[in-house]
Amino acid sequence: MLDVTHNAAHHQFEADTPAGLALAAYEREGATVVFTHTEVPEEAEGQGVASALTRAALDWARTEGLSVVPMCPFFAAYMARHRETHDLVREADRKWLDPDYDEKR
Repeated sequence: MLDVTHNAAHHQFEADTPAGLALAAYEREGATVVFTHTEVPEEAEGQGVASALTRAALDWARTEGLSVVPMCPFFAAYMARHRETHDLVREADRKWLDPDYDEKR
């Protein structure tokens, strides 16, 4: 099992993989957390690392009572597939859950 840690000082969730550090970065704005970027070393892609980071980050947001803005394409795609996470996103920010949102702008 992958160990994911919250590095609050750097505003990111991290996981050490044999290929290097994987991370999910965020910006916190009051009672809202904006997930901006997920990065996984190429050699570790396709092994569930980004999903583990995303799950840990969303669990943290839920525990903290934060609203989520999934600006990161991976977060948006993950949340779109996992309806149980939709309650974390305010109605005004649900556009991020639309897989074609970038093309519509």
